[in-house]
Amino acid sequence: MTVALRAQGIRARLGDTQVLQGLDLDIASGCWTSIVGPNGAGKSTALKVLAGLLEHTGVVHLQGQPLAAWPARQRAQRLAWLGQSEGAGDDLTVWDVALLGRLPHQSWLSKPSAQDYAAVEQALRQTQAWDWRERTLGQLSGGERQRVLMARALSVQAQVLLMDEPLVNLDPPHQADWLQIVRALVAQGTTVVSVLHEISMALQADTLVVMQKGRVYHHGSAAAPASHRALEQVFDGRVAIHTVQGQWVALPCTPDLRQPGH
Repeated sequence: MTVALRAQGIRARLGDTQVLQGLDLDIASGCWTSIVGPNGAGKSTALKVLAGLLEHTGVVHLQGQPLAAWPARQRAQRLAWLGQSEGAGDDLTVWDVALLGRLPHQSWLSKPSAQDYAAVEQALRQTQAWDWRERTLGQLSGGERQRVLMARALSVQAQVLLMDEPLVNLDPPHQADWLQIVRALVAQGTTVVSVLHEISMALQADTLVVMQKGRVYHHGSAAAPASHRALEQVFDGRVAIHTVQGQWVALPCTPDLRQPGH
């Protein structure tokens, strides 16, 4: 297995709270890994550490090299980020927001190239935001805005894409579109890591990282019974994993109604 991201002995705090408690994690290249767990497990904190956005102790490696050793521009070309409820200027057009993703590929004060324009158009079409390219971000709904921010991350065309709650404000059809985008990226060799509250969507990933209390509780195939049992355990038996029309889904339940594992 080729490792795209490796975290070793990661400890991180948010204010006075120790959130990550010696996290060790390997993220395989060319796969989709979903990080799941109950509220407060440290999922988003772990993703921010992997992205180099949060102070921590321990070491993160990107493609075999310490993350801190990468020149900023090269790191930004290889690793793209989509965070929760990210901001952008409401007066910027959709096109300009997506074009921001191309900054790591441009020289200082240089004009965007034909390759930059092509990457932005592709990203906006992927997220079905192309028709609004001349509208400003402030004119969009929450779901439309999220799709534009997704386009910005896609336009980087990075080898590793990290997404924290990318489905926020998206209705079910556009969640399905997001799933198709992720699968297409992985088919092209991109490494995708997502933090998701939508467990049924997370179960569509290649690999599942189940977190609890700042540590990795389980790491394995999203289709494996052991991963499903780990999910049920960290949620205290309040969800159960079933197969519906050939796909794994998480259904809510009370502990006394929980069905035996498979």
